[in-house]
Amino acid sequence: MEISIHNTHLPHPRPQWTENFARFGMAAKGVVYSLVGALAFMAAFEINGNSEQGAGKQGVFQFILEQPFGKILLGIVTLGLVCYTIWRFIQAFMDSESKGADAKGIGKRIGYAFSGVIYGSLAFYAAKLVLGSGSSSGGGDSRQTLAGKLLEQPFGQWLVGIVAIVTMGMGLYQIYKAISGKYLKNVQTASIKSEIKDMLMKAGKVGYIARGIVWGIIGFLFLKAAMNSNAQEAGGTSSAFQFLEQSYGSILLGAIAIGLVCYGVFMFVRARYEVINT
Repeated sequence: MEISIHNTHLPHPRPQWTENFARFGMAAKGVVYSLVGALAFMAAFEINGNSEQGAGKQGVFQFILEQPFGKILLGIVTLGLVCYTIWRFIQAFMDSESKGADAKGIGKRIGYAFSGVIYGSLAFYAAKLVLGSGSSSGGGDSRQTLAGKLLEQPFGQWLVGIVAIVTMGMGLYQIYKAISGKYLKNVQTASIKSEIKDMLMKAGKVGYIARGIVWGIIGFLFLKAAMNSNAQEAGGTSSAFQFLEQSYGSILLGAIAIGLVCYGVFMFVRARYEVINT
């Protein structure tokens, strides 16, 4: 009796480098968000003279750079963000999550690509600081620059308005993921020690809600920029923190800051326990 084996039916080995990129990238993202939350909390209560302007992601990079061995540390974080960017583009263009080519799937993959662009720009800025060519003052607000360039285009106010709506929609989706429990979808919670599992899961929920609120405020600032045709009214994370404190006080900003630390912690959980589709 002859036994034939067809190679086409054999499973292909998983591309381990893709999984490593994803995990390293999520860990780097966790570092950034943990520091963003910590600096925002310090700014809320004026600890060590910190301000909301220095609590955004670009301010975090400057903070890392000022620590002992700062260039090495920031270089590691930069490499992690590059890995995260590549992973997001793999998800978007190679459809590693099997989202498909229907309207819903395309929408998800566009979201992955958008995330890749955002973290790619952060990695580029951090790399400039490591190489000594970045501005020590933070380099201005990239969101204001984006809003200004869009406003210069035909139908510029409409373009900025679309960015505002998409950003607010992403913020609402983060909150939905938290409330619905979808943030746990690919995390192997059974592998987490029972004594810390509940705490980590709650941290993730709080973190996604806090992140959603910040995204919502950034979207609102873009909407104001669109309505008033003024790019200076747009802003990123640091501008959102300023808006929170000026409008609702230090207590709420401090609560959101703790939530962002929780999000950073949960990114470490994802880096360790998430199932990475390759």
